[in-house]
Amino acid sequence: MHRAERRAKRPNVVWSVFVFLGVSALAGALTAGLALPFAGLASVTTAKAHDTVQYLPQDLQTAPLAQKSVIQDADGKTIATLYQQNRTPVTLKQISPVMLKAIVAIEDDRFYEHGAMDLKGTLRALLRNQSGGSVQQGGSSITQQYVKLSLINKARTPEEVKQATAETYERKIAELRYAIAVEKELSKDEILNRYLNLAFFGDRSYGIEAAAMHYFGVHASKLNLPQAAMLAGLVKNPTGYDPIDSPKRSKARRDVVLRRMQELNIITAKQAQDAIKTPVIDPAKVRVIPSGCANSKYPFYCEYVVSKLKENSAFGKTAEERENYIETSGLVIKTSLDQKTQAAAEASVAKHSKATDDVVAAVTMVEPGTGLVKAMAQSRPYGAKKGQTAYNYNVEKSYAGGFGGFQNGSTMKAFTIAAAIGRGVPTTYRIRSPQTIALGGQNFSTCNGATSVASYNPKNSTRTKIDPSMVDAARASTNTYFLQLSQQIGLCPIATIASKLGMVDAQTGKPLEQVVSFTLGSAGLITPLMLSNAYATFAARGIYCNPQIITSIASLKTGKAFQTPGPNCHRVLSPGVADGVNYVLQQVMVKGGTGAKLKFGKSDLAGKTGTTDDNKAVWFAGYSSKLAAASVVADADPPAENMINQTFNGKVMDDASGSGTAGPIWQTAMQLALQGLPSSKFVKPDDKIIRGNVKDLPYLKGMTPAAAALKLQSMGFKARIAAGGPVDSDAPAGMVAWTSPRQEDGAPEGATILLFVSNGSKAKPTPPPPPVTPPVPPPTRPTATVKPPPGFPTCPPWDPRYPRCKRG
Repeated sequence: MHRAERRAKRPNVVWSVFVFLGVSALAGALTAGLALPFAGLASVTTAKAHDTVQYLPQDLQTAPLAQKSVIQDADGKTIATLYQQNRTPVTLKQISPVMLKAIVAIEDDRFYEHGAMDLKGTLRALLRNQSGGSVQQGGSSITQQYVKLSLINKARTPEEVKQATAETYERKIAELRYAIAVEKELSKDEILNRYLNLAFFGDRSYGIEAAAMHYFGVHASKLNLPQAAMLAGLVKNPTGYDPIDSPKRSKARRDVVLRRMQELNIITAKQAQDAIKTPVIDPAKVRVIPSGCANSKYPFYCEYVVSKLKENSAFGKTAEERENYIETSGLVIKTSLDQKTQAAAEASVAKHSKATDDVVAAVTMVEPGTGLVKAMAQSRPYGAKKGQTAYNYNVEKSYAGGFGGFQNGSTMKAFTIAAAIGRGVPTTYRIRSPQTIALGGQNFSTCNGATSVASYNPKNSTRTKIDPSMVDAARASTNTYFLQLSQQIGLCPIATIASKLGMVDAQTGKPLEQVVSFTLGSAGLITPLMLSNAYATFAARGIYCNPQIITSIASLKTGKAFQTPGPNCHRVLSPGVADGVNYVLQQVMVKGGTGAKLKFGKSDLAGKTGTTDDNKAVWFAGYSSKLAAASVVADADPPAENMINQTFNGKVMDDASGSGTAGPIWQTAMQLALQGLPSSKFVKPDDKIIRGNVKDLPYLKGMTPAAAALKLQSMGFKARIAAGGPVDSDAPAGMVAWTSPRQEDGAPEGATILLFVSNGSKAKPTPPPPPVTPPVPPPTRPTATVKPPPGFPTCPPWDPRYPRCKRG
């Protein structure tokens, strides 16, 4: 550069200094306490400087500090942390005094003496920057640094961040004007406190409390001299002086702070030397606070919680706004997760399945009467590696990672039972239920008309009685019984109850489809969460609660509570109907029932198995009065295939069933979760629920059909002989073998009683009785006789001694 050029530039240096100081004076710097000794410099300003001052901002509008939010379990223990900036604001009294002295010593040792600007430092920096042709030295006071950090914190776009950090004199002048306003509004201690809460200390640690906990595992109030000096030195260059990645540079910077503190007589030479001899950090004490659900001990549960939070309009209008608010507003989110119950669920899944299996296992556990979702567990862990997944197999597709359910098989029969009992059908109600039944072309009424299928020949998967009661059919999971029962009462009341109990299609969120096979679980895809919560309604005697996973939300700083969707518990079934369902499903767990092997302890238990077509999924759902759970084992890799010949629990499957495959997962989880709790019992339903509004039937076995019909007619019943001919029985040939309904079941007044006639195949021969001469009866007045109903024979038509006997 030529000498003339240097001479030409020199006046610019002087001009810059005068303009800067003049602007400061015009902006009110003198009254803010800048202690400028050059008051006359105000007269140096020009029209340009006047315009600059005119448009400078007057007050610093700060944005709330970004704080981490925590997700807690039911006992208040943190299970996940969510943040964009790891920060926990503290008061000045919660910061070690030596930390306050260290940061002031190295960043602005005259902080308590000057106003918004340290004139000496600013002049020095300004001259050096001007001579260097760029802004190379800050010279900023702690107040100015606080202003700059506040503007960066307030920035929401890359352009705003760029403006807040631009190395220009315009930005510096605006920063100074803000600093003047801040010094008018806040005390020095308040400014220092805010600065320490806002500053970045590296490694995702914002604010002095988070930094102290991260690097040393202590609160800011417990920081000692070498720790405080290290943190004070970090502020200038958090990356360059990172004690983890660059321990030597970090120590050198820390020692600079210590020597400066010694120079200012804040500490003695011995204190400085002793501190210099200490290691900069102990790597074993560095505490990393992971952010996000992926780092949680319960990642699937956590993601479901976050998805629920994002539904809350109190946190913003859009999903992005809500996510930002959740991660920056310092929320305490308390959930329903119970770690004992969760441990039980996880232990059960680990015992009965493996992460490397071809098929998956999942279980959800819910508290009846509250809807509290106590636990969720599944066999495949969270992650992107082989054998891991991001899918949550317990929840609906509408939530982050929700898989969207599986067909749930015969667990749907519980809703048919509830609908039937609700319409007055007794649990003793019998239907002739062959192994296979033809239902093609038969109409099933729905809420919107009728439905049918051209060809449908369902069969039972287990052997059962030919005329089972509702209890018998539930024990054996008799398909042909429940299909006929659903046809008789209609699909609409069944679908209505299922809907009231929270059952929707987990893929679409729409109502379950009212198809002919509704009661067999072909109406849509269901999740363990849905099913366990629905069954919990039976356990709660008809009180349904929305699944409750978030119990409270409050501000970490103020304690202010946010409104959250509650469980909305309300009655959907009468206590009597729920008691009836419990009574029927309780019989599934006793000898002869499909769930008998899963019974444990002294508490009453109820449950239902479920198996889908081609064994693509198997279920067990059950409950006590204190806890409900639903477990599923299924092929979760589309397209779903038969699980036979796939691996489960490390072995190739040769069979799949609700009781033998999914049942043990339910059993172990429930047994561990209920361990140590008092036993509980269901409320016994009244006799009308069990037997209906019935009258007792007489004992008719061994009577002639005509005599039995007369007896029934005299008691207000109707009678007819059952189709199909004589049946195997130990009653004499031609006599009544049994009735439908059975004698022990009773029947409503006026009901038609079917008489089954014996063929005598199992009757034991008996010697003829000795002849008896009957006494001559006294003469009596003629009485009215009861005529047998039309169609009944007056002699036994099946007795070979009466070949000409015909029906009357």
